[in-house]
Amino acid sequence: MSPPKRAIDKKFRVPADTPPFTKADLKAAIPAHCFERSTFKSTLYLIADVIMVTTLYYLSTLIPEYPSYFAIVMWPTYWILQGGVSTGLWVIAHECGHRAYSDSVFICDCVGWVLHSILLVPYHSWRISHGKHHRSTGDIDRDEVFVPAKLSQLKQDVSAAFKKPNSVFVVLKLIGMFLVGWYLYLMFNGGGRDYGAPTNHYNPRSPLFNKRQFWDVVISDAGIAFTLLGLAYWTYHSGFTTVACYYGVPLLVVNFWLVLYTYLHHTDEALPHYSSESWNWLQGALTTVDRDYGRFWNTLHHDIGNTHVCHHLFSKIPHYHAKEATEAIKPILGDYYYENKKPIIKALWDTAHRCTYVDDSSSDGALWFVEPKSA
Repeated sequence: MSPPKRAIDKKFRVPADTPPFTKADLKAAIPAHCFERSTFKSTLYLIADVIMVTTLYYLSTLIPEYPSYFAIVMWPTYWILQGGVSTGLWVIAHECGHRAYSDSVFICDCVGWVLHSILLVPYHSWRISHGKHHRSTGDIDRDEVFVPAKLSQLKQDVSAAFKKPNSVFVVLKLIGMFLVGWYLYLMFNGGGRDYGAPTNHYNPRSPLFNKRQFWDVVISDAGIAFTLLGLAYWTYHSGFTTVACYYGVPLLVVNFWLVLYTYLHHTDEALPHYSSESWNWLQGALTTVDRDYGRFWNTLHHDIGNTHVCHHLFSKIPHYHAKEATEAIKPILGDYYYENKKPIIKALWDTAHRCTYVDDSSSDGALWFVEPKSA
């Protein structure tokens, strides 16, 4: 039986004490077939996504044949749909990095490298940093993405500096995050862990990587280089506007979705971070939240958003088993399972306003977001 549904209450907090269950308890509750990875089934999902991408591209080539007033509606429609479908490809490549696509590491890496390279993602480089995120989720010092600032880092008097941001600032912050945040992270580790040295996903000698991973990063860079050369050739023959309309804007939509998922599934008033001394893997894995994006987007994106808790507990479970696995572990997780049913726009707005600093003065090691006070 599933745990009772809670009313949305910003003051609710997920339990931060040691869970009364283990990862083994959770694994035992999940049907064995959920852990089975089928290359054939995964490839069927891949083929379906490729067919949708190809069909949308073909239909978009017909747009210039119609009057301009038609294009005003159809181009944005194409961008949203193509970006949404391509995000499904991004999710499949992400599963390859987790070895959830196939039992074969070689197949995972081949498929993931091709898909992520086409989407200008350095496959192995991000696979490595993302793996570190999964190993250190919720650790205030070792997590890799959307690491909040500590209240003690405020240089000025807290009462004077820690004011609630106005709406204009929040809007500009979100626009910047969705437009360039992904590339700032890849190039400068913006929003990520502080390594005390320049850090990026393209330098094989970056602090992100160890010596054994050198050639993985080089191979990732080669994939990006091939894609950029292809885009340059396309631009030379067809023009910048053509490439931007058919490829560039949908890619921005893909980036929007992946940033949105990462941000909203690890940033919430109800979720703590932990000091490194108090952190453990299981509690860290539970510092994430499931959100419902509606059947349409959930389906296109292979349920990456509404099964995110399970994904952090068992990242090798393929997406086509994730919903069943989620339902199986809910009764054991109880209050440790967190699903926020706020509409996504409201959740994004509230999170951007309230989730910037964590109070690192706590003696129990659980660091909660501190909501700024109105000026």
